[in-house]
Amino acid sequence: MRTRRFLLSSAAGFAACSSIAAARPHRSHRAAMKTAGDSDATPPAGAGGAPANTPIGPLDTVARWACITDFNTGAVLLEKAADERMPPSSLTKMMTAYIVFGMLKAGRLSLEQSLPVSEKAWRMQGSKMFVPLGSSISVSDLIQGMLIQSGNDACIVLAEGIAGSEEQFVNVMNQEAPKIGLTNSHFMNCTGWPADGHYMTARDVAMLATHLIRDYPQYYHFFSATDYTFNKIHQGNRNVLVDKGLADGLKTGHTDAGGFGLCASSERGGNRIVMAINGTASSNERAHEGERLLSWAFANFENVTLFRKGQVVDRVPVWMGDTPDVALISTRDVVMTMPHGWQQHSHLGVDYQSPAIAPVTAGQALGQLVMSNPGMADVRLDLVAERSVGKLGLIGRAMTRLGHPPTSHG
Repeated sequence: MRTRRFLLSSAAGFAACSSIAAARPHRSHRAAMKTAGDSDATPPAGAGGAPANTPIGPLDTVARWACITDFNTGAVLLEKAADERMPPSSLTKMMTAYIVFGMLKAGRLSLEQSLPVSEKAWRMQGSKMFVPLGSSISVSDLIQGMLIQSGNDACIVLAEGIAGSEEQFVNVMNQEAPKIGLTNSHFMNCTGWPADGHYMTARDVAMLATHLIRDYPQYYHFFSATDYTFNKIHQGNRNVLVDKGLADGLKTGHTDAGGFGLCASSERGGNRIVMAINGTASSNERAHEGERLLSWAFANFENVTLFRKGQVVDRVPVWMGDTPDVALISTRDVVMTMPHGWQQHSHLGVDYQSPAIAPVTAGQALGQLVMSNPGMADVRLDLVAERSVGKLGLIGRAMTRLGHPPTSHG
């Protein structure tokens, strides 16, 4: 018989479930002072278009495309046209950086190595780090020129130095993108220069940012610098959130077709948020909206540890076992991103076939932990037997059938 036993179905149920209550982290004073009704969560004047979808209800945003995720759990906190193809402009340079970082980690490139500046790179228009024609520039300088000054010329030097040509480098970008889950992106160049067939989605941009932080933490600091001087030319980071200390990366972009875009990440109180927005009307609007949405995400969501690895979640009866039941445990820490006040609306239960049939092997999947919360997809996690349970002998089976099962000694 399939059984679901609820561990949590209300605030009262939560209070009774001490093992979960003890695992809930305390909200910071700053987070406790903010609610969805505070000023930083209020839509800006004139916000148009369809609102974004969030687990706690619609939220207006002037961004045409948006996706906000929790870095640790992958939970989507906000999305608006997140799977619609868009011109990514200089957000493309994040993918260029991902390939460069991979080469560095593999030892196929070094930060001290110098790469030559071709005429193509020197002539490249748009934002530049102003590389001199015929010179050789260190990879470290080129990365900073690409990420801080958004230098298109720096991208070309890196692409040609690594792959021989920009075209060959772009082939590598398109081969690597689906491997890291960028299923709706295609690149025609390494700079984000407008081109037919060059696109990303807000969801892919957020996913790429997550991979940059997780896969190459040793190089993430390149996104955090507030300014950089090269060839006696000083330029500031175009990411205003980095300049204000509200984010520690990643990148901005702008084209006429795509508007002003921003990908930013920030860590506060042990929680990290990743945000991708695009299609705002100006650099000021991009900065204001980015700051507002980032504050909204931190103010309205928290990461909750429901169970620790190996913690007993429930017990399931065992038919014809040498003990009458067996503990169900989690194989990993169960951490979820939830709206503040989630205990009032969430349901936490265990699904299992009852009784389990002996013999049972330690580690055998016997049930699932099911977490339901309004506005969010159900989350299911396999629960396994804590220990093995042997099958009763002939006499024990006979006694069980007569209604005298063995008693538990554990």
